Amino acid sequence: MNNDMLKDLKDRLQEFPFGVHVEEVGFVEEAGDGVARISGLSTARYNELVSFDNNNYGIVFSLKPDRVEVVIVGEPEAVKAGDAVKLTGRVLSIGVSDNVLGRILDPLGSPLDGLGEIKQTRQMPLDRAAPPLIERDFVKEPLYTGIKVIDSMLPIGRGQRELIIGDSGTGKTALAVDTIANQKKFDVICVYVAIGKKKAEVARVIEELRNSDALKYTVLIVADAGASLGLKYIAPYAGAAVAEYFMLKGRDVLVVYDDLTRHADAYRSLSLLLRRPPGREAFPGDIFYIHSSLLERAARRHDHYGGGSITALPIAETYAGRLTAYIPTNLISITDGQIFLDLNLFNSGIIPAVDIGRSVSRIGGKTQKPAMKQVAERLKLDYAQFLEVEIFTRLGAPVEEETRALITRGQRLREVLKQPRFSSLGLAEQVVVFFMLNQGYLDSIELQKVRPFVESQLLKVKQEIPEVIKEIETTGELTSKTKNRLTDFLTGETK
Repeated sequence: MNNDMLKDLKDRLQEFPFGVHVEEVGFVEEAGDGVARISGLSTARYNELVSFDNNNYGIVFSLKPDRVEVVIVGEPEAVKAGDAVKLTGRVLSIGVSDNVLGRILDPLGSPLDGLGEIKQTRQMPLDRAAPPLIERDFVKEPLYTGIKVIDSMLPIGRGQRELIIGDSGTGKTALAVDTIANQKKFDVICVYVAIGKKKAEVARVIEELRNSDALKYTVLIVADAGASLGLKYIAPYAGAAVAEYFMLKGRDVLVVYDDLTRHADAYRSLSLLLRRPPGREAFPGDIFYIHSSLLERAARRHDHYGGGSITALPIAETYAGRLTAYIPTNLISITDGQIFLDLNLFNSGIIPAVDIGRSVSRIGGKTQKPAMKQVAERLKLDYAQFLEVEIFTRLGAPVEEETRALITRGQRLREVLKQPRFSSLGLAEQVVVFFMLNQGYLDSIELQKVRPFVESQLLKVKQEIPEVIKEIETTGELTSKTKNRLTDFLTGETK
């Protein structure tokens, strides 16, 4: 071999990369009920993503000296003993882009609506640290639900975490869907996460969002009752990841977790299958942590760091109104307030069935506009006093004139707070309604005619003095001039 040929051979050999590729491969020892026990993955890390032979994935959930335990997030039935398993070196993530708006996804990001694949521009990790304190700003902007009882007495701010809690069938999902439908006026992106709900319930939510023209700015993450435990477990984290994608772009996002009681049940089942020590009500010891770390991701970011916010409306279900159950008490202590829906109120025709006495919003009041504060500042106290003395009317006991006036006003307030589905009111409309109540324009109206009267008067105000509505909406103030204008108009109408 001459020198030229030898040199050419050396040059060609240098073009080929030589190196050692080490890949750790484990094997499934046993699998079933959505979990797998795997040997041979000595360098696995907690929460690391692993891949199976059949393109399924799992999350490392427990580290033992001789094996790791994995929660399967794909198709559990497809994983069998003897299958090879590889480490990926990354955590579970979901592909996101602006194209997810209006789509229905599973917690892994795969479309469920039959509208084709979604072009992804960014991978968002499902398990992500909450924004640090230095990046957070005060909750100062309101998030209007369009529901009178909430916007007046239990206001919600952008970046707040407000729990919706109550027995089954009290309208928790309806309240959340109505809030989503109202956001089309305010350029707020919405994420709805369905966890363990029946397919028919999910279909109804989708249909309601479509009919109210809210689907176009909403992303639905669905792990229904037939989904695996792994998918139910990661569903709220997928919703939080999608919400964070838009928040990091400076957008305001509303995310609904429906519901975290079923999420806790799925996590309990996984923990018991993995033989973790059970605690209170058989829940594992870290159940508080998984919900607090999830809800802490809701925040308002300071404009210096790009702005944007995530407002969380987690939903929890109680049994026989027991707020002292383990998961409800955990969530109440984590969130910034709760909206409690009472079954007795619902059955008596008071919809939304909000129990004002057991509901609170701890920081939302700081976001209220001056006009709403002015007309709503005494509503909660007056209503509480009314409930205390209302029983005397049922017993037929004689009452003083002052008490009679309180009962009359309270009865009309309760009628005013009743609101059908998808009939949201703006700030100015609500202010006008409560102004009418406070000024006594409803006191002489028969109780059964209060709501029709209010609706007719509100329509006349919008048609004949629209400048009043516009001023309240744009300034958020209820000036003396505006009050005089309203008083003159309403006095003339009620004569």
